[in-house]
Amino acid sequence: MSRAALLVLAVGNPSRGDDALGPLLLERLQQSSLPALWDVELLTDFQLQIEHALDLEGRQAVLFVDAGRPGTACGATLTPIHAAPCMLPASHALSPQAVLQVATQLAGRAPPAWQLAIEGAQFALGEGLSPVAEHHLTLALALAQQWLQSQRPSAATPCSVSATPVPAPPPAGAATPPATHQPR
Repeated sequence: MSRAALLVLAVGNPSRGDDALGPLLLERLQQSSLPALWDVELLTDFQLQIEHALDLEGRQAVLFVDAGRPGTACGATLTPIHAAPCMLPASHALSPQAVLQVATQLAGRAPPAWQLAIEGAQFALGEGLSPVAEHHLTLALALAQQWLQSQRPSAATPCSVSATPVPAPPPAGAATPPATHQPR
């Protein structure tokens, strides 16, 4: 069985207010019919685990999506990321960089990866999505669509999304300012 070339892996807890931003982004992508236009798999979970490294095998590129605390994402931020070891002895959860590191250890390489952080405002159990998070979700959807567009093998194929391509990640260790989409 062949795998989709692209993976969008979103994490978050739909029962904790704006922590639902990652899974909600995948729902919006699914509703937009974009997955049918690209060779992409949409995957969601509550948190990243070591097993997610197996989901990266054979991928051309991966986009990790998660909610960010207030003030950490300027609305929605798309940033290239690289493998990095991460030790969290008190948790089973991993960072996207740690998942990439495990994938590198297992397969000898990890696909190029980006992280889409969506700024949230409230994360209490039982809360719904805040109005500010709803606005940031709209910004994040545009960034995710731009990322998908930039990963297309052929720009000549008709597409319903007009976007500026997202640059490839720089070599590991290079300093890179995050690409930020700020609310208007």
